[in-house]
Amino acid sequence: MTQRKKFLVWWGGGLLSFAIVLFLHFPLITDAVPGGIGEHQAAPDAATVNAIQSAWAEAGVIGDAKIAMIGDLIFIGIYGIGCVLGGLYFRAVGTGIVRHIGTLVLICGIVFLLTDYGETIAQFIQLTNGEGSDSLANFASTLRPIKMAAWIGTFIGIIAALIIERIQSR
Repeated sequence: MTQRKKFLVWWGGGLLSFAIVLFLHFPLITDAVPGGIGEHQAAPDAATVNAIQSAWAEAGVIGDAKIAMIGDLIFIGIYGIGCVLGGLYFRAVGTGIVRHIGTLVLICGIVFLLTDYGETIAQFIQLTNGEGSDSLANFASTLRPIKMAAWIGTFIGIIAALIIERIQSR
């Protein structure tokens, strides 16, 4: 399998798994937790996590939350590997701006893997323990904006590199 095809399979698989994970998150959007999983990710302390998890338990979706977080862990790996492979690909074959975008995508892909795994594992520990932790909640909520920026960097970077690469090949 060519390096390009390999990265596109992983990255495309990551986007598909992202769509599945979004579907898995829908039950977590309740009247008491309108932001769904995003509220859990942003919860800065144990009290907030406990309130969210209690609301999910009352709504009967705590099992859905566990499945959604396991789905997140799978998505992170597939998408993150796709981004790292994409960054390596564009660095290897690209010239000029495409090569620079490849470097950006590679860095953002690594940052995304580390921060999203850190955030999600911290969330999952709290969920499976049935109670929030100030240190884990703070850790997860601190990583969230970094993870989001890295995800945006990988997504826009890969799209931009693919477009520029196509234009340059004409």
